[in-house]
Amino acid sequence: MRLPRTLPRSLAGQLFAMQALLVAAVVAGCAFFAYASGRSQAEDTAARQVRAAALAMAESPSVREAIRTPDPSAVLQPYAERVREETGIAFVTIMNPDGVRWTHPDPTQIGRSFIGHTDRALLGETFEETYAGTLGPSIRVVTPVRDGDRIVGLVSAGITVERVSTQVREQLGALGTAAGAALALGALGTYVINARLRRHTHGMNARELSRMHTYHEATLHAVREGLLMLDGQRRVALINDAGRELLGLAPGSVGRRVDELALPAPLTGALLASEPRVDEVHLTADRVIVVNTSPVVGGERRGTVVTLRDHTELQALSGELDSERGFTQALRSQAHEAANRLHTVVSLIELGRVEEAVDFATAELELAQVLTDRVVGAVAEPVLAALLLGKAAQANERGVELVLGEDSLIDDGALPPSTAPRDLVTILGNLIDNAVDAASEAATGTGTASVTGERAAVPAQRTATRALVTVTARTEDGELLLRVADTGAGIGPDDADEVFRRGWTTHGTGRGLGLALVRQAVHRNGGTVTLGRAPGGGAEFTVRLPLTGRTAGTEVAAP
Repeated sequence: MRLPRTLPRSLAGQLFAMQALLVAAVVAGCAFFAYASGRSQAEDTAARQVRAAALAMAESPSVREAIRTPDPSAVLQPYAERVREETGIAFVTIMNPDGVRWTHPDPTQIGRSFIGHTDRALLGETFEETYAGTLGPSIRVVTPVRDGDRIVGLVSAGITVERVSTQVREQLGALGTAAGAALALGALGTYVINARLRRHTHGMNARELSRMHTYHEATLHAVREGLLMLDGQRRVALINDAGRELLGLAPGSVGRRVDELALPAPLTGALLASEPRVDEVHLTADRVIVVNTSPVVGGERRGTVVTLRDHTELQALSGELDSERGFTQALRSQAHEAANRLHTVVSLIELGRVEEAVDFATAELELAQVLTDRVVGAVAEPVLAALLLGKAAQANERGVELVLGEDSLIDDGALPPSTAPRDLVTILGNLIDNAVDAASEAATGTGTASVTGERAAVPAQRTATRALVTVTARTEDGELLLRVADTGAGIGPDDADEVFRRGWTTHGTGRGLGLALVRQAVHRNGGTVTLGRAPGGGAEFTVRLPLTGRTAGTEVAAP
């Protein structure tokens, strides 16, 4: 059998119950203390009141004179009653040293013996006691009446305990009203606070909140997407491990403002923007990330939820796919050209011009084999050799001649295993694509020249020139050197820095990441990339990658 729930389900309800009990206990304790203190003060006040009345009457000359008369009661009874009524005490009894009453609120008690103790008063002491007399329990004071050195009488003044209790009860009523008001005010304040707490905790209890926190932490560490939460002041309120890795942030980044994180300016602007951002591609030092932001509206403060997806590998794969497509198109074109040449050879043989057919076929074979022999002989690294041959075919289709520098030499096994072949393809492939585009545009004399969309607009010469791209690849001084020079229009000095930093394009949307990816790949491998002016007037990019050890850095030199 399931036991009924004894506490409210929600944390706010439990806190309300506990706070209400606490407020009630505090108010009850204060009320009890006030009652006990009030009763004690009432008794002390009553004792001081009756003491003052008794001493005043004992010191009165008229009392001593009345005691000397044959019938003291005739004078003292009216006097005692007048004092009793004026002071509000319960009784005033004046008696002879033997304890026989001369006065009493009840005239029938005059002449009878005093009920109480008088021994200490007969010795000249004024004392206080609580004793039950004819009027019930009372707080009384007994003091002697002196006539010279003799004690000629005693005065006892008192107030009943019942009257003191009545006064305390009257005070207790006011105290109860104040306590009730305090309890109601405390309960109202507790309810308001806990209603607010209930809204923030969504009616969950402590166990549910603890479980949610555990799931929350596990989810943050398990999810592979980067998650970043900013508060209303654009400070980092929360970031998971993946987000810290994607942005390259230190563990102590929580609580810092976004503009203090040393992120690239475009990425910082996207994080600080008030409007949502959807699938924006941004670059960091090592990664290409896709950013989505969603402002949070509601509650006390506004904030922003940011998700980050790593697009680096996908971008690299896209580049490789583009290269493969280019290779395929080049092979298709080469197959078409080979078919044309084969038809030419066959036609010459059919016409009986065998020697001319042999000469034509030999010349074509030698022309196609020169670059292959040169690349294979100088570059023993298979990845780079295959890339150069494929890019040469692509360049040839666009009317650009790709040549390998005379000092190029890379032995097989010269590159360490730490150098990723994908990074080499990214670096050299993008630089060659840039150079081919620039050389082709400059040779045809059309429009403006650019470096694969990343070169600043420079007026191109209308005179057709030889389109040439020179690639140098060699190892020297413990470094891999890759240099790509073109005969294009070059890059203006004012735009040299922007080419790498922003990755902008003059060829429309969807372009402009080539050199940015080159910079990232170089940075990942601890190398440097510099930009200068080629001997033919175009751009010359030089990449140096350490073959042992890594010290990340990127240099950009104006041409």
